[in-house]
This record gives sequence, structure tokens and C-alpha cells, in this order.
Amino acid sequence: MSGTVVMKFGGTSVADAERLKRAARRIVAAREEGNNVVAVLSARGKTTDELVGLAREMSDNPDPREMDMLLSTGERISCALCAMAINDLGHRAISLTGSQAGIVTDTSHTKARILDVRADRIRTALDLGQIVLVAGFQGVSTTQDVTTLGRGGSDTTAVALAAAVDADVCEIYTDVTGVFSADPRIVPDARKLDVVSFEEMLEMASSGAKVLQLRSVEYARNHGVRIHCRSSFDDSTGTFVVGEQETMEHALITAVAHSTDEARLSLLGVPDEPGAAAKIFAALADANCNVDMIIQNEPLEEGRKAEVSFTVPRDDLRAAQAALEPVAAELGIETIDAVPEMGKVSIIGAGMKSHPGVAAKVFQVLAEERINIEMISTSPIKISCVIAADQVPTAVRVLHGAFELGADGIVAEAPIGEQAR
Repeated sequence: MSGTVVMKFGGTSVADAERLKRAARRIVAAREEGNNVVAVLSARGKTTDELVGLAREMSDNPDPREMDMLLSTGERISCALCAMAINDLGHRAISLTGSQAGIVTDTSHTKARILDVRADRIRTALDLGQIVLVAGFQGVSTTQDVTTLGRGGSDTTAVALAAAVDADVCEIYTDVTGVFSADPRIVPDARKLDVVSFEEMLEMASSGAKVLQLRSVEYARNHGVRIHCRSSFDDSTGTFVVGEQETMEHALITAVAHSTDEARLSLLGVPDEPGAAAKIFAALADANCNVDMIIQNEPLEEGRKAEVSFTVPRDDLRAAQAALEPVAAELGIETIDAVPEMGKVSIIGAGMKSHPGVAAKVFQVLAEERINIEMISTSPIKISCVIAADQVPTAVRVLHGAFELGADGIVAEAPIGEQAR
């Protein structure tokens, strides 16, 4: 094929010199096939964790702006080194920071969102026959500060650039061969999926599947970017994430996703008055805390107070508690109870829209394993249950088996039409 390809390499794919050279050879191979190539690189291996550790040596509560300045260096190192390797292979490469690549974000440090991609410099370099390497996970805010996009943000960088340069495909290279019906480390017979719809992948990412970052899938769906998630260690076809019109008839259940990074907050004694819940969740939004499941128990008797429980990512727990303290004082909330060790298991499948009885089967299977469900949320293609974190592996295995999702179960779907490289 001949077109434009965006290739993103994760941290494990560039973890050492040999892997970085392998990525460089793969980028060059795509260029020699006649493609314009933009590559997005993550920080190498544990670099980001090491940088976070350096920050903690300096401060127990590092300033978010300075954290972004620090953390953005990891991806820049990867790009510069990869450009050197590509130049040695006889091709001309240019490495760019997120700001040099024209990635403009809002002002939310450590969790910024992309507002615009001004890709003129990238297009100019491609017209000159250059391979463009862009540091992932970062951009520049509307106030001219360096920002980062949160964990997994390089996926979003790649998809945003693919949309901006009208790429034929955005290839996401990882240490796995694609998207599976469950985590293979928990379910050995998990099946690799040939194709997943944007809607299913969104639900999987929001439910804990770590192959693709949630924001990257949202961006891809909104801009029609075709994603190919594949291994950086072999040439096999991975998983295509595409629009629903490109998928064949859906299986009842596509995958079981899970997370053990949940925390639950319960507010006891919430006044039964208009606007109380609005104040609670506005404070959390202002603190940039992502709320997932919400349950409100209304008082049965007049004058009694309600209880509101919800889940947040464990990393957001401290910020959520700090944001709620002044609201609790204002509303006269009696107690803020935090449980940091919670898990979540979810079944996802577009086919469940037209099949009754799925929820009943989920509850029955978990009950047979004496797994207590503490919170439930649903969408037309997902059922999620909050359970104790230590029960998550068992829940994943029994649900995967109950819906026959293994390699010998459902026949894998395939993309319709011409597949990208």
C-alpha cells in the first residue's frame, strides 16, 4: 500500500537499545513500502516510574506543572534515540516534542485533553520525505505550558495525529498480539479478537482493559480513525478497532474486562434536598476526579438522610477526599467512608442489546462462587459489577467460561473490506 501510517510504540517496545533498534527497523520498513510515516514513541521501560520516583524524593506533593515538565522528558529521549537509529539505516528522521508537533491541550496538568492538532510542521516534513517521530503523552497548553495526557496518553497522541494527517491507519504496537476476550494472564485460553467495534472497545477500556487508553478510543471513534493494535515483536495481524458498520454480526458477549484499581467512597447522611448531589459531584469534577458508578439510597422516612456511594480510580482517592471535605462541612454530611481496595468485573458485547437474560446469568454465576456484588452499572452493551479486589480473578475466569469465550468457543470475527498493512 502507499499512504500515510501512524505507528505508536509503547514503553516495553522501546525498553532497551535492541528493542528501540527493532522499532526503528519496523518504521523504516513501512517507509520503504512507500508510506509516509509518523511514529509516536512512549518513554522507555520504567522511565516514567523512575521520574515519578525522583519527584517524590523532592516533594511529597509535587507541583503538577513541574511534574509535567519532568515527565515529558521520557518520551523525548525515546524519539531522539530512535531518530539516530533511523538515520543510521539510511533514512532521514526528525524528532519533535508534542508542542513542536502542534498538539494543543487544555490547562489540566497531568491529565490534559487535546483541543487541537496543528500539524503543519509534520506535513512539511512528510512532503520532504522525512520520517517524523513525535514524543507521545504530551502537548502544550493554551497558556503555553508543557502538559501531559495521563497514563497511556501516547495512544491518544497517535490517534490525534492520525486524524490530523488523515492517515490510513493508526498502528498501536504493544507487547501483546492484540485485544483478547480476557486478560490472558488470568484466563490462559482467552481468545484474540480479530475486530472490535469502537463502542465495545470504549466499554472495555473504561472497564479496565489496558491495551488501549480510553481517550484514544473516544478520539478514534469521533474522528473515524482506524486502529490496528498489534505486537511489536512479530508481524502477525492483531486486532482492528473500527466503526460498527465494518464489523460482522456481533457475538452475544465479546469480552470480560476487569480492574483492581478502584476505590469506593460512601457519604453517609446526605441531606434530602435539591442540589445536594450536584454540589458533591461538581466538587469532584472541579478536582478532575473521574467518577464511575454511583448509587444513591433515598431515605424511606421523611427527615432522614440519604447515603451516596460511588467509585473513583484509586489514584484519585486522595484528591476526591480533599475535594469532598468542604462540601461535607457545608451540607452537614456525617461521614465520608473510603474503601481503597475494590475491584470491578465487566462483560461487554454488542450482541447483548437483543438478548435478554444476560444480567441474570452474570448474577447467578457470581452467586455460585459466593462473590458478593456491591455495586452494579449497565449500558446497552455492558454489565459491570463492583466486587472485592481479591475476588476479581475468580470472577473473570468463571464469567469467561460461562459465556464460552475461550479459543475453542466463539468463532472470531473479521474486518470487512481491505485491511491495512
